[in-house]
Amino acid sequence: MKKALNNPVGRTLLRGLLKLNAKRYQLKNKNDNEVSEMADLNAIFTEMKSRFNADAAAGTDAVFQYEISDGGEWYVSVQDGGCEVAEGNSGDATVTLRMDSATLEEVMSGETDGMQAFMTGRIQADGDIMLATKLAALFPVA
Repeated sequence: MKKALNNPVGRTLLRGLLKLNAKRYQLKNKNDNEVSEMADLNAIFTEMKSRFNADAAAGTDAVFQYEISDGGEWYVSVQDGGCEVAEGNSGDATVTLRMDSATLEEVMSGETDGMQAFMTGRIQADGDIMLATKLAALFPVA
């Protein structure tokens, strides 16, 4: 090792190895963070289903599509007093909500008001925007 440090070629090789290992470490951590974010989103949407208020859903037939900029797509289907949550694109959204995972987590925890997040641009919506105002009643914060 000492000879490698004293030799210009050896130093170049060692620098290259250090850079390669640093890149591998960054990629590994990036993948670990992506898995962690997906697990967090899965927990949020699972909790959302458990908080579903069937009484507030009376007469509601809707698909809420969530496009999470750093976590993929999810949808919540509310129909006949029931609720289904799944990862992916429903293909038949009544309203589409776009936000990042931090905003979703803050709204679902009650830390941030969904309407306030919409008014400040943290949430964007397309479709039946008025239907989105029912989300607080459909999935009350515990």
